Amino acid sequence: MKRFFLLLPVLCAVACNSNSVSSDWTLGPFVRPVSEAVITPDTTAVFDCPMAGGPVKWMESDTFNPAATTKDGKICVLFRSEDNSATGIGKRTSRIGYAETSDGVTMTIAPEPVMYPAKDGFEDLDWTGGDEDPRIAKTEDGLYVMLYTSWNRSNARLSVATSRDLKTWEKQGYAFQDENGNLLYEGWSKSASIVTKLDKNGDLVIDKFNGKYLMFWGENFINPATSDDLIHWTPMLGEDGEVLKIFSPREGMFDSALTECGPPAVRTKDGIVLIYNGKSKENKSYCAGQLLIDAKDPTKVLASLDEPFFKPELPFEKSGQYVDGTVFCEGLVHFDGKWFLYYGCADSMVGVAVFDPSCKK
Repeated sequence: MKRFFLLLPVLCAVACNSNSVSSDWTLGPFVRPVSEAVITPDTTAVFDCPMAGGPVKWMESDTFNPAATTKDGKICVLFRSEDNSATGIGKRTSRIGYAETSDGVTMTIAPEPVMYPAKDGFEDLDWTGGDEDPRIAKTEDGLYVMLYTSWNRSNARLSVATSRDLKTWEKQGYAFQDENGNLLYEGWSKSASIVTKLDKNGDLVIDKFNGKYLMFWGENFINPATSDDLIHWTPMLGEDGEVLKIFSPREGMFDSALTECGPPAVRTKDGIVLIYNGKSKENKSYCAGQLLIDAKDPTKVLASLDEPFFKPELPFEKSGQYVDGTVFCEGLVHFDGKWFLYYGCADSMVGVAVFDPSCKK
């Protein structure tokens, strides 16, 4: 199915005069190119669900929390979708849909999900809550790595899947296990941002540090983890033997309730820039912040924003399944010289914002 939107011009004059919070090291300002969501629920999309044993309207209720990457000259967006099997956040079944776009806004959506709970040996992780909140990054040789939440309605597990074409995915299981499948960390785990860099073609690819891959993960805190193969990850621990928390909620600020990792982090000349989602205790809304992390020491935060650089403003960002307002950032791509940031709107739709670096000079 194809969806078309009226594009508003993303003018340098508009972007450069934006009121968004910024600093020399941040990505942004990000400006919305259209005043509406780019992916919305569809009550006509049906697929034969192996878990349900029959046809399911897989994106009937909500479409949100998108990952994004590039392939074959297009932006590819993989988004969380929910059926209408129950009422309430986290009570429906989530599946991951696929869309692609040549301009960053006009989406062609695949008729069936590309990741979902199935009879595949991962029933204990995925049934019946499903597969949620993907983040995607790719290697220089074209391997796509998805970090997503497996939700069995009892415990959230950070899981890994890999693909060469973004449509056929091989589930690798729980992220925090060794090569023999032994669990390294058994607690609640979500939201992982693999560290990336811009390659010579201006594309985001997975980076390495001291011979290892690096990611940041966490919902109530931010923790570094390393890997040799992008599948088995080891969280960094503190001197007390507990998971190391390099950044946590800050009392009285926009991230006072949660600090949750967003899209893949980006290594820049200043360090590692990590976009994260902050939830406020006061008004319950989700806004987006940025951290600058030392590229030589990923346990050290060099700078952070005291105010969000992106927050709910438009009606569809403040009304939906999550009524307190949400711009939940999970997808970031560098495409045609610009940065495209894809985000969930009130747990109900997908939006996009664009940063043109030429406007920051």
